[in-house]
Amino acid sequence: HDDVFMEQRASEEAALKAAVAANPELKATTGNAWDDIARAQQVNRNILLPYTFTEGNAGFMSQLYFYARSLVRSAAERSKPNTERLREYTDAALPRVEQSLAADTPVYPDLEEVKLSFSLERMREWLGPDDQLVRSVLGSDSPDSRAASLVSGTKLADPKVRLALYEGGQAAIDASDDPMIKLAKQVDPVARSVRKQYEDEVEGPTRSGQEAIAKARFATLGTGIYPDATFTLRLSYGAVKGWDEKGKPVAPFTVLQTAFDRATGRDPFRLPQSWLGAAPSIDLKTNKANFITTNDIVGGNSGSPMVNANGEIVGLAFDGNIHSISGSYWFDQRQNRTIGVHPEFIRTALEKVYKADSILKEIE
Repeated sequence: HDDVFMEQRASEEAALKAAVAANPELKATTGNAWDDIARAQQVNRNILLPYTFTEGNAGFMSQLYFYARSLVRSAAERSKPNTERLREYTDAALPRVEQSLAADTPVYPDLEEVKLSFSLERMREWLGPDDQLVRSVLGSDSPDSRAASLVSGTKLADPKVRLALYEGGQAAIDASDDPMIKLAKQVDPVARSVRKQYEDEVEGPTRSGQEAIAKARFATLGTGIYPDATFTLRLSYGAVKGWDEKGKPVAPFTVLQTAFDRATGRDPFRLPQSWLGAAPSIDLKTNKANFITTNDIVGGNSGSPMVNANGEIVGLAFDGNIHSISGSYWFDQRQNRTIGVHPEFIRTALEKVYKADSILKEIE
């Protein structure tokens, strides 16, 4: 909602397009990247709702349904050559699937029923009562009654049942009368179809176009700008600095005393007994907890080391302030801030609270 930055972004894109158009070699390698992405986004708009509610599971928010879909899909995918499978069911990924199915994780039927009913109702609302999948899933049932019958009828809360179906493969799935397995089999063709369209017409062209534009940007701008966060290694430079929020300055450091001042003894401001017990041995007023910097951060950077000019690790990036959300589109040094854990906090926690002496020794 920042008109100035939006105009700046539009101007930068126009300049890049002009540079590409003026360079025959660059024009040839970039192709119609912008047009390809625009077409992909139009397809995305058209299929977003069915994709979200079927492949994205927004219509079936249930751990029991997730188990069912994993079983249905793993049975179908394991019969294919490894290179032709969905990426979640390749040989490299199957151990994770097996671990999930075998885990004795608690399942709460009441919660499952509420979540599934809610999501079925939202699916009917957004896809419409005449949608073919909605009609086939609900029939004459209400979302409440359909969810109740599915949750009460399934045996997939038992890991032994899940493993038996997994090990039995396609034959076991075909023979199963479990209502959740039947539901997953019913939804799967629709979900697979819209997923293929998304991968072929949205994801593929968008990635290809982004790669072409990124190469054009590098050819035009060189190292004058630092790279976007694309899960590859990059360095971001910044300084410890606060910002103004609604006319009030936000200090660049927080101290542990603030956590204790806010503690009420009730969630969400209930401090663990381990911290309450350790408080007398900690100088709460000076022990720094977090700090903020002008580094450019975006989702995916959490866990990155923060290093000073001497090459010393001085913090661990774990979040950004609310303004950093716009970091997906631009960096505004006036407001965007990275939040880091101060090493003093880490040391205090290990030494005074958790008595993790071996880890502390390793860090030292």
